Amino acid sequence: MRATTIHAPFDMRVEDVPDPVVQDPTDVVVRVLRACICGSDLWAYRGESARQPGQRIGHEFLGIVEAAGADVAGFAAGDLVVAPFVWSDGTCDYCAEGLQTSCPSGGFWGTVGSDGGQGEAVRVPFADGTLVKLPADAASDDHLLTALLALSDVLGTGHHAALGAGVRKGSTVAVVGDGAVGLCGVLAAKRLGADRIIALGRHTARTDIARTFGATDVVAERGEAAEAAVRELTGGQGAHAVIEAVGTEQSMRTAVAIARDGGSIGYVGVPHGSGTGLDLSVMFDRNIALRGGVAPVRAYIPELLPDVLDGSVDPSPVFDLTVGLDGVPGGYQAMDERTALKVLVRP
Repeated sequence: MRATTIHAPFDMRVEDVPDPVVQDPTDVVVRVLRACICGSDLWAYRGESARQPGQRIGHEFLGIVEAAGADVAGFAAGDLVVAPFVWSDGTCDYCAEGLQTSCPSGGFWGTVGSDGGQGEAVRVPFADGTLVKLPADAASDDHLLTALLALSDVLGTGHHAALGAGVRKGSTVAVVGDGAVGLCGVLAAKRLGADRIIALGRHTARTDIARTFGATDVVAERGEAAEAAVRELTGGQGAHAVIEAVGTEQSMRTAVAIARDGGSIGYVGVPHGSGTGLDLSVMFDRNIALRGGVAPVRAYIPELLPDVLDGSVDPSPVFDLTVGLDGVPGGYQAMDERTALKVLVRP
């Protein structure tokens, strides 16, 4: 089959690789119908996170089961399924607690020795604990398939941030970051009943999506100017809940500064940079809570799936460029140059 591989910074290739096969009785093989490029993939693309030459890449996909191991109980050939970005066994204590990202038997797609989502097919370990079945007729609905793909990562990650930030009915929420995760954080905050949602972002095309998703205000400034703007919008108090969806020192400083005393920050931006932006004495004095981390999206898919199926939640606008498998290297370049928000891949 063909799959995307990374060989060096800015050197993405689509190459012939061995076809995936069932290796363990709990495996299935999924033929990929939709995949995408994540903003976190760009850290490998830019050389800021290490990869071995020829390593697979991509962690968001959905598709059709083509083969199933003898011990797989919940899936059979022909089933349409979505995969969260981490596989998990579904039986350990962490999985039972809804923290599949800490499963001792789990792992991330695209790590050494595993398949990546940006290819024609993927071997899925622990299929019963990992995959979620989708309605068969969704396979013929192009728009719905695109929306369902967001369940593999960005929609669940935005939801995780909103939960960490303590978003509740009637609350004021600020979202730091106008990438796909930040936009899904806006969508999640709206779904959870936020009364006011302030989106921080400088790119009009993205903040227009934020408004479509439920943002009531947009702040285009950065740094101290952004902090002042949010304070002005909130009568000097700040937001009850802040979603941090970037991961830099500056973005975390902004998140702390615009949080209301007694508020919470839900952080899901993959940390990168020289520091954390956290001053614990400030957070202590102002009773600011910090919750978040890598999102256990497998725990959230059953809750979010019905809303995507009935159209009440539609994250599909975050995908603003579609490519075939051969177009994946160009898709990385487009996202790196910020001419694309999130690239949809149709193998």
